[in-house]
Amino acid sequence: MNVEKITNGTVIDHIVSGKGKKVLSLLGINENYPYRVALMINMPSKKMGKKDIVKIEGFFVDEIKAHLIALVSPHASINIIRDEKVSKKFEAVLPEKLNIGKCPNPNCITASERGNAEFIKEGEFFRCTYCERQFKSSELV
Repeated sequence: MNVEKITNGTVIDHIVSGKGKKVLSLLGINENYPYRVALMINMPSKKMGKKDIVKIEGFFVDEIKAHLIALVSPHASINIIRDEKVSKKFEAVLPEKLNIGKCPNPNCITASERGNAEFIKEGEFFRCTYCERQFKSSELV
């Protein structure tokens, strides 16, 4: 399968198979995005067996967006492309602390009031600092 190179933008590789569409959603990329977007699902991978790949023209992933990607696909490779060359490459890693969205617990104060919940990483889970409940990273998106 051949997909054209992008001149400027982001390529996200090694996304957990089937999670590419969710990555695009988390980044706010939808059918109204004005530039080219390629989503390749279930591509063969020596390392993962199968993987998804996303190419987004005219969009650059920063550290905060990389944390969002890591919630659904930890260790995805993020390549920033400038003038058709990789100018920066890094891995999506889960941060020690997250300040995003609402807590999934409907009884948490952040579920009914404005403001972002704060989560602290504890092993494989994130703990809400308001209600103290623990969640898997995938539950936070």
